Amino acid sequence: MATPQIYRKTLLAVLLLLAAAALYPAAAEGDEVLALTESTFEKEVGQDRGALVEFYAPWCGHCKKLAPEYEKLAASFKKAKSVLIAKVDCDEHKSVCSKYGVSGYPTIQWFPKGSLEPKKYEGQRTAEALTEYVNSEAATNVKIAAVPSSVVVLTEENFDSVVLDETKDVLVEFYAPWCGHCKSLAPIYEKVASAFKQDEGVVIANLDADKYTSLAEKYGVSGFPTLKFFPKGNKAGEEYEAGRDLDDFVKFINEKSGTSRDSKGQLTSEAGLVASLDALVKDFHSAADDKRKELLSKIEEEAAKLSGPAVKHGKIYVNVAKKILQKGSDYTKKETERLHRLLEKSISPSKADEFAIKKNILSAFSS
Repeated sequence: MATPQIYRKTLLAVLLLLAAAALYPAAAEGDEVLALTESTFEKEVGQDRGALVEFYAPWCGHCKKLAPEYEKLAASFKKAKSVLIAKVDCDEHKSVCSKYGVSGYPTIQWFPKGSLEPKKYEGQRTAEALTEYVNSEAATNVKIAAVPSSVVVLTEENFDSVVLDETKDVLVEFYAPWCGHCKSLAPIYEKVASAFKQDEGVVIANLDADKYTSLAEKYGVSGFPTLKFFPKGNKAGEEYEAGRDLDDFVKFINEKSGTSRDSKGQLTSEAGLVASLDALVKDFHSAADDKRKELLSKIEEEAAKLSGPAVKHGKIYVNVAKKILQKGSDYTKKETERLHRLLEKSISPSKADEFAIKKNILSAFSS
């Protein structure tokens, strides 16, 4: 039997871990840049490694343009123990930014090892230029990490086979290499492609309209960038007229393609849910065991009517209902907890999607 002293020690250890997590927040998944706060800045900067810090504001257009380059820089220096790549949100942590004389955004400063006296970076805001600068200051020899693109590059040879594929919803950007607006859109468009790369029915593509003028003319392109959406049911194409922020694109694709992604490519809490089955599940949840067998038959009948990706989701509904009948109502709670543990591990994106959808469907049986 555990003694009170052991309980106290265990509780103290848990509290220390929680305090450490609050003081030293890790970078968000998919974000290699360490976000600093008023309480963590001097615990990380001016210590035993040099630090490059971007002081930014969330609403700043130049900051948004820098973000993918800065992320690429951080990914490249991820294994360099002598260098920290960090950022500070000046809207949230005004005192830090004021202390270091920040008056415009983005401001990038280099803090040498062991020093809180920064040097202002005045060079180009590209991953290549920033890497060269950090290598020079930190005496490192890091190379830019290659980031594979999720955007499908179209040509005269593959345009029809990709864009006119009746099984795909395809968003196409017609661009020109010299176009400034196209260059500004490029990092956002790459994030859109990355967000939907797990969805087989969605393609995010682009075409160099300067090089393939005949295709641009065929689809009435007269300015750059021009975005056209080619859904499964309309291969003549339709103008994309929504906004050009990442969230605008994600919302548009979700509405048009029936997907359920957020801007980071994670499945939302709506993914996998089927309205016609949810209505039956609500009755199933509140019914007595003898009535549940009858409702299972109705769930099976409704699931058999589904088509496309929903077929797989219907099978999960049926399986969960059967498991509840076999193992009792606690099954949903235990299975949800198991899936949550699995999702916290390093798993493939396809497995993460599979587990997230099952969690969502389990939640339908629990509410």
